[in-house]
Amino acid sequence: MTRPNLLVLDGEQVKLRLLAERIETRSPVHVDWLRFTVQRRLTTTPSADLLFGPEPFNVWEAQAHRVHKALAELPDAEHWVGAEALQLAQDVCHALGDEFSVAAEVRKGHDFYRHRWSIERNSVEVGWIGFLASSTSPRQQAQAKTMHVNLYGAACTFAASGWMGRMALLIAGRDGDITRADLALDFFDGMPGGLDGVRDDYMAGVMNVGGKQPKCSQVGDWCNNRERSFYIGSKQAGKQTNVYEKGHQLFGADSGSLWTRIELRYGNKLRVLPVDLLRRPADFFAGASEWHARMLAVADGQVQPEPIKTTPRLADETADAALYRVGRWVADVAMPAVSFLLSVGGDQFVSDLYTEQRPHRLRGFSLGQLTAAVPRVLDKFTKPYAAGHGCDGLNLLAA
Repeated sequence: MTRPNLLVLDGEQVKLRLLAERIETRSPVHVDWLRFTVQRRLTTTPSADLLFGPEPFNVWEAQAHRVHKALAELPDAEHWVGAEALQLAQDVCHALGDEFSVAAEVRKGHDFYRHRWSIERNSVEVGWIGFLASSTSPRQQAQAKTMHVNLYGAACTFAASGWMGRMALLIAGRDGDITRADLALDFFDGMPGGLDGVRDDYMAGVMNVGGKQPKCSQVGDWCNNRERSFYIGSKQAGKQTNVYEKGHQLFGADSGSLWTRIELRYGNKLRVLPVDLLRRPADFFAGASEWHARMLAVADGQVQPEPIKTTPRLADETADAALYRVGRWVADVAMPAVSFLLSVGGDQFVSDLYTEQRPHRLRGFSLGQLTAAVPRVLDKFTKPYAAGHGCDGLNLLAA
């Protein structure tokens, strides 16, 4: 007798759960990964129950007792921080549902956190809460004042009904910051045009945003149409879409599964991710581009597209960087000639050669952004460049 393929069985469970969630939420978009950070409440004193735990009377209390025993084994200096992180882990489990619990040991941390409490389902880690820093560097000490929650796709897929609303309340209540959220749109029976159609749309400029074409990359066996992925955008920009053959991932390339997933990955590098993203994921999926909105319409999603734009502060910093690079080129390459011509020609030289055309690097920024950036950029130059004609040259560039 042939044993059933456990991967296939798990894939069927994933599909059934996603279909059930789609009916419950009346939305085809599923949150498939979630990360957020909260500040520690440094003045909060953990309760005695949290610090020491209950005496075990049944199997559930026995598990809780083991968790609190693990907490008690932390060094004194880390004990209260561990207790606060444990409380957050328990709150996360409550939001996810009854199938989730905190592992009965403090484990080594990830992403530069010293320790982590693992969130488990069926004794398998599906997320974690990181606390304390892994080093004494200034940057890590700032991180030590935070706690970080990382919930994998398995946690998001098998969480109890209404988990996104409960998690949104938890994050808002702790004034937390979402650092990553993956929004998935599944076509269980295949999407129009398949992966080849996605590539054709990209080449036709359908995925352009603000007149700019995002980066793309292809992964997998495109020659034989197996296990393919098409990436649009980049993690560095904080918005990347992966369109891939989900059925091949779960059931194998020989399964013939047409299941295709569009997975939009939002990050906080250039954006502030709103908590409402958990309450209305389809709106924010559609807001990524006209192509995303069109794909959602194919899946019968009725939404109000809501984009997550880059923050003005980060845009200004980008203007600073662009202006600095232009100013640095002027200072290093052109300044001897410019200084001489200004010394002999003065205002007449500027008047005769003045042009409204900007360097290509500066054309993507407004006059207000460049004007505001000038004094900040000048501070980065040495005194010989920051004085006299150097200032005039930078103001000419920004004009």
